[in-house]
Amino acid sequence: MRNRQGARTGPGAGLTLAAVAVVQFMVSLDLSVVNVGLPEIAAGLGFGAVGLTWVIHAYALTFGGLLLLGGKAADRYGRRRVLLGGLALFGLASLAGGFAQQPGHLVAARAAQGIGAAALAPAALALLTASFPAGKARVRAFGVWSAMNAAGGALGVLAGGLLTEYAGWRWVMFVNVPMAVCALALAWRGVPATPPTARGGRPDVLGAVLATAGTTLLVFGVVRTDRYAWTSPVTLTTLAVAALLLAAFVRVERTTSREPLLRPGLLANRSVAGANAYNLLVGAAMAAAFYFVSLYVQRVLGTGPALTGVMFLPFALGVVVGSVLAVRLGYRLPPRGLLVAGALLTATGFAWFGLISPDGSFATDVLGPSVVASVGFGLCLGPVVSVATAGVAPRETGTASGLLTSSRQIGASLGLAALGTAADHRTGATATRQTLNDGYALGLTLSAALLAAAALIALTALRPTRPPAPGKTPDPTAALTGSATE
Repeated sequence: MRNRQGARTGPGAGLTLAAVAVVQFMVSLDLSVVNVGLPEIAAGLGFGAVGLTWVIHAYALTFGGLLLLGGKAADRYGRRRVLLGGLALFGLASLAGGFAQQPGHLVAARAAQGIGAAALAPAALALLTASFPAGKARVRAFGVWSAMNAAGGALGVLAGGLLTEYAGWRWVMFVNVPMAVCALALAWRGVPATPPTARGGRPDVLGAVLATAGTTLLVFGVVRTDRYAWTSPVTLTTLAVAALLLAAFVRVERTTSREPLLRPGLLANRSVAGANAYNLLVGAAMAAAFYFVSLYVQRVLGTGPALTGVMFLPFALGVVVGSVLAVRLGYRLPPRGLLVAGALLTATGFAWFGLISPDGSFATDVLGPSVVASVGFGLCLGPVVSVATAGVAPRETGTASGLLTSSRQIGASLGLAALGTAADHRTGATATRQTLNDGYALGLTLSAALLAAAALIALTALRPTRPPAPGKTPDPTAALTGSATE
């Protein structure tokens, strides 16, 4: 059954929500389960300190770089078809990663995982947006999506620690296989086949290649500053070529005879542009901070993987609490207020993390900042998705969803590259508990600064919502849809 806006309602929408929730749970679990296993992965396959970050970069870059193509494919070829294909590739890549024998094998498997995720993530979000276009149902749906995101992180950090310590690091990859199979079965049964929402020309594959290559080279140039100075010919040349590739991407999008990955007018929507800029900075801060805290707990405090997973539970559960609060407050407060409050609260937690010491403990250096940062992060998860897709035409919801997830993943890779390099420089050539602590503390402090900048963007780029009329249920996204026509 469909309502007057063409959105699905009733049991069908509930099945779609369940399928999307399981997909988000799986993607969130994959990221957190791998992070906790990083030290054991490094020892098992012989990764260097900087090379280890490519276990994260390989996934984030293909995921972020190809999301626009994935979103466009979902609009062009059908969301269900693209979702199922992405799930199948994600599961097979996870299986291959578990059997990796060399660093390059694992990096390649992680890149393939990213390609699969780039197909399934925007298709899933587009399905959610189309099924719940406005009102209380939309707030609840995105609240469920946020809670499953946090629940995946909660189980991921715990499962990652237990699997790494008692079964071996390879199981942090193998665990995704049954999850992908379950998600595939649920999506096959619960998501109906619907006609594509866009019937334009073929997607712009050249644009996707240029965007991914340019972003990859940009991150590579930043990461290599541990060996080549920022002013060295190698670094300057690498960054210059990356800039040329990204400039070529912009030109191709404006002149291509095919269906562009990103219609230039889409970013004229103030909600879309502001939400993506905000998401880029949040992604950069969160990925770097999660990486630093995981290494601090294991390499400085000397905690084993299993106990490390337990130590991350307050953070993951705090995100769930923040997500629930966002749903309750979303009926009364504008999304802009939640985004500002969430970013500032998370920045406070990361600034507190920046005070870590080599003689610290879980109770004094991890628990308190984890609770503060996680609740703040949960507050902004749902609202930023709702804002980024508000006022977008149905034929472009896949593209808008892909753009939002792309900004998070590209931000994650760039943030981890830049802040990881800064932390490595602060640590220096001799890695002791004190020098490692100093590097991680710097990275966490810089993460707090990025979140403060995100709060400023939300405050200045998004419009406040007018109070709703008496007796009328407010739609937390209503005040933002008008910007699409300005």
